[in-house]
Order: sequence, then structure tokens, then C-alpha cells
Amino acid sequence: MVVVNTHEAKTNLSRLLDEVLEGQDIVIARGNKPLARLVPYTGGKCARKPGVLKGRIKVSEDFDTPLSDEIVASFEAGA
Repeated sequence: MVVVNTHEAKTNLSRLLDEVLEGQDIVIARGNKPLARLVPYTGGKCARKPGVLKGRIKVSEDFDTPLSDEIVASFEAGA
């Protein structure tokens, strides 16, 4: 693991990024206190898979039945 101060990180960012891509672990510190770690970007969220919950979720036949006036009033009271 390589520890660099913030000034060195700003001055040598391109070189540090190359080192990260080669597998080096880089920690950026301020006043000898670690602040951040440079790591390779591995992508965002996992791709969504349609149908992964098929058969595990049950939707009631009356899910779209209008709500009673009492329930609607309770929601509106909080607004």
C-alpha cells in the first residue's frame, strides 16, 4: 500500500491512476491521517434481470379497488 499526501496526489494524479490500474493500493492522506483510497472503477449497479422475482410476489385481485373514504381522509389529514 502506498500512502501519498494530498499535494503529491494533486501533482501526480495521472501517475497514481496508472498505478491503481496496475493493482497498486493508493491511500491519500492529510497530515498523516488517511482520507481516501484510490480504487479501480468496477462499474455501477448490477444489470437488472427481468423476471427474477417471478412466482415470489402475489398481487391481490382487488389491488386497484378504490380506497374507502375513511382511508383517503386519513392520508389527506397528514398532508
